[in-house]
Amino acid sequence: MPTKSALAQQLGVVAGFDDPQASLEQYRTPPDLAAHLVHTADLQGDIQDRTVVDLGCGTGMLALGAALRGPDTVVGLDIDPAPLATARKNERKVGSTTSVSWVRADATQAPLCPPEDTTVVMNPPFGAQSGNEHADREFLATAAEVAAVSYSVHNEGSREFVESFAADNGGDVTHAFETEFALPKQFDFHDEDTRTITAEVFRIRWD
Repeated sequence: MPTKSALAQQLGVVAGFDDPQASLEQYRTPPDLAAHLVHTADLQGDIQDRTVVDLGCGTGMLALGAALRGPDTVVGLDIDPAPLATARKNERKVGSTTSVSWVRADATQAPLCPPEDTTVVMNPPFGAQSGNEHADREFLATAAEVAAVSYSVHNEGSREFVESFAADNGGDVTHAFETEFALPKQFDFHDEDTRTITAEVFRIRWD
C-alpha cells in the first residue's frame, strides 16, 4: 500500500474549480485531507475491491484518491457539469488504473442502486451559506440509503449532530478525527487570501 504522503503527492495534480459557486460551497478538497480520509478508509478495508461512491464529487479529489487504492468500481456524482468536465481531465492526469464513472445528478436524490459493500466518501457543503443550512444532512441521508459505510467531512462542532443523525438512521459513528481545511480567497465575501479552518471527518457504519 502506498503511503499517505505518497497519495497526497499523487493528488496534488488535481485541479480545483474554474468558476466556483458560493451557493454550492464549491471548494477544492485539500490533497492532504483527501489522502488522510482515503488512507484511513483503506486501512479499514473500505476501499480495495469495493464500490466507492463520491457524493458531490466536484473536480474529483476524493473519487480519484479512492481510485488509486484498488477499488472494484468508483462513481463520482455531482449536480454541476463544469467541475465534472474538470474531473475527467484530472482523471487523465492522475493516471489511475481504475476508471471512474462521472455522473451528473443531485447527490441528495442520487439515482444509485449500488451493491451491499459500497463505501461513500464525500465532502458535502457544510451549510455555511444563508438558505443552505444543514445541507450536509441531505448528503448523509443519501449515504444512509446507499452505503454500508461512509466517510464524510463536516464543519467543526458537528459531532453531536452526526452521531445523532446516524443513530436515528441505523448508523453508528466508529471513527472521528479533526483535520485542517485551507480555504482560498475565491468569493467576494472572503476578506483573507487564505483561511484555515478546522473540519471533522466521520466514519459511519450503516445497517
